[in-house]
Amino acid sequence: MSNVFFKTPLSECIFRFKVYYLYRYRGGVNTLSNFKNFIKNALFFNEPQKTEHFILTESQDASPSEEQNAGDTANTKPDAKKRSRRLPRKTQAQPPLTQNENAPLTISKRLSENLDYMKTKYSLPVNGDIVLREFDIIVKHKVISAFIMFHDGMVERKIINQTILQPLMLLSNLDIKSTEEDIVSYISKHILPQNQLIITQEYTEVINMVNFGGCVIFLDGINTAFVADVKGWEHRNVQRPNTELVIRGPQEGFTEILRVNTALIRKILRDENLIAENISIGRRSHTPCAMLYIKDITNNALVQEVRKRLESIRIDYITDSGELEQLIEDNVFLPAPQILATERPDRVAAMLAEGKVAVIMSGSPFALVMPVTFFALIHSPEDSYVRFTYANLLRFIRILAILFSLLLPGLYVAITNFHHELIPTDLLLAIAASREKVPFPSIVEILIMEISFELIREAGIRIPGPIGPTLGIIGALILGQAAVAANIVSPILIVIVAVTGIGSFAIPNFSMGFAFRILRFVYIGLGGMVGFLGIAVGLFIHGLVLTGAKSFGVPFLAPFGPKTSGGLTDEITRAPIWKQEKRPDFLNPKDKKEQPTISKGWMNKK
Repeated sequence: MSNVFFKTPLSECIFRFKVYYLYRYRGGVNTLSNFKNFIKNALFFNEPQKTEHFILTESQDASPSEEQNAGDTANTKPDAKKRSRRLPRKTQAQPPLTQNENAPLTISKRLSENLDYMKTKYSLPVNGDIVLREFDIIVKHKVISAFIMFHDGMVERKIINQTILQPLMLLSNLDIKSTEEDIVSYISKHILPQNQLIITQEYTEVINMVNFGGCVIFLDGINTAFVADVKGWEHRNVQRPNTELVIRGPQEGFTEILRVNTALIRKILRDENLIAENISIGRRSHTPCAMLYIKDITNNALVQEVRKRLESIRIDYITDSGELEQLIEDNVFLPAPQILATERPDRVAAMLAEGKVAVIMSGSPFALVMPVTFFALIHSPEDSYVRFTYANLLRFIRILAILFSLLLPGLYVAITNFHHELIPTDLLLAIAASREKVPFPSIVEILIMEISFELIREAGIRIPGPIGPTLGIIGALILGQAAVAANIVSPILIVIVAVTGIGSFAIPNFSMGFAFRILRFVYIGLGGMVGFLGIAVGLFIHGLVLTGAKSFGVPFLAPFGPKTSGGLTDEITRAPIWKQEKRPDFLNPKDKKEQPTISKGWMNKK
C-alpha cells in the first residue's frame, strides 16, 4: 500500500492525506454539504479572506485645542469623520465641585471624592508604577480614614515607612480636639518629621509634587493635603566632566540632579547674595529649573530679560538644556552659539562673579550661561588656573587652530586653482607631481576627504567606546593610505585635512567647533569659485553678521565691536591676575570693581 501511495502524483497524495485527516480527527463526513465543501477545499484554490489592516485614526477623546483644529479643517476634509472609527468615551469620575470653575480644583473634605479624583487623574489601576496605600488614624478613639499616593521608583520607600506610615498608624492616638485646624496643626508639627512638608488645598500643587518625587497624604474630613518630599530615584554621582577636561583645576562636573548642581556652585562662591530662583518649564512636564545670579552684581535688566524668556516658553515637554537653549537664544540662524553650555561648576561660578546669569535644568548635566561673547567661547577654564604666560600661549594656539579649521582647506583650493605664484617653485612642482595621476579637480578632491573625515568623526562618536580607537586607525591610516595609493587624492591633501581636523579639536567649545565645521565648506566653495577674492568677501560678510549679532542685549564681538572701556584684561590675551581689577563693562554690572588697585596687600607692608 505504501508503494502505491508514493507512486501516485503529489496532488493525489495531498488529497488522500486530507481524507485521512478528516476521518481520523474530524469524525468523518456526516452530511452531503460537508462532503461537497470538503471536495471543494481539497481540489480547488481558496482565495484568502480580505482582512482590514490597522489604521491609526483620530480618537474621540481629543483635547479642546485639537477639536477646535479639527473643526477648522472640516471644510477641507469632509470625509475624514466618515473614514475614522471613533472610540467610545470612557466614563470618568467627576472631580469635586468648586465655586469658581476657573480657579484650581480644591481638595474636598470627603476622602472618597479625593480618592476617586486621584485614581482618575493617574489612571488607576492601569498605571502600574503608582502606589496607593489606605490606612486609618485614631484621634481620641475615633477612626479617621486616610491614604497616601506616590510614584514607585521615584521615592525612598524606607523614608515613607519610617517617617510617614509608622508615625501616623502607630503614634497617632492624639489626645487633642478633633477639629480640623487642630488635627492639621498637630500632624504637621508633631507627627510628620519631614524637613520639607507642604500643606496645600489645591490639586494642582499636589500633582506637581507627586510627579517630582513627593508623597501625598489625604485625611477624611479635612480639605487639606500633606505633601512630603521623599525623593529617592537613582542618579549619577559627581564625576569628572567629560567634554571639558583640564589638567589643572577642580575635577567636579555637573550631574542630572538640580539641587546637587546648585550646591556645587554654592560650595565655590559661598555668597549669601547668590540667588537661585525656581522656574518651572513645560505645561505637562513641569521641569524644574534654577536661574542663578548674584543680586548685588548682576544688572537687573539682564535678570528680568532672562526671567521673561524662561517664563514665556509654551511647550508641553522639555527634557534637556539643549532644547532650552534653542528656545531662548536671540538668533536661531546664527551658526555661532549665543549661550555658553558648560558642565563645569567652577566656570559657572567665575561667570556669575562677572555679572552673568546661569540657568540649570533638572535632568541635564549642562548649565547655560548668558550673555556670551565670541572671546568667551574660545576661553578654557584652565586659563584661570595657570600663569598668564602659559594662558596666553594656549590662547595663541587656539586662535591658530580656529584659522586652520576655518580657512585652511579654502586657502589650499584658492592657491592651487588661482594663485600659483604664491607657492615656491619647488613646492609647486611637488604638488603638481603628486596630483599628476589624480583625476579630480582640487575642490572635488578636498570635498571627498572632508566628507570622509566628517563621517569618521560621527561614526567614532556613535559606535561603542572600545571600537573607537580601531575606527580611528582604520580611517586615519588605512583609508588615507589607500586613497593616496588609488590616486583618488594627493598626499599633500591628506596633510591639509589632518591639520584642519586637529585644529577643530583644539577649540574648547563644542558648539563653536560645530559652527566652524559648517562654515569651512562655505569657504571651500568661495575659494574654489573666485580664489582669495571669494574668501575675502566671505570674511567681510561673516564679520558683519557677527558684529550685528547680540546675546541677551550684549554685542557678540564686545568689547571690540563696539569698543567698550574697562574689563579688557581677559579677552584676547590674559593679564596677570592682580591686574584684573574691573568686571566687563559691556555687562553693565552694579559693582564694576572686582578687586582694588593693589590686591596683593603683602607688597604694601614694609
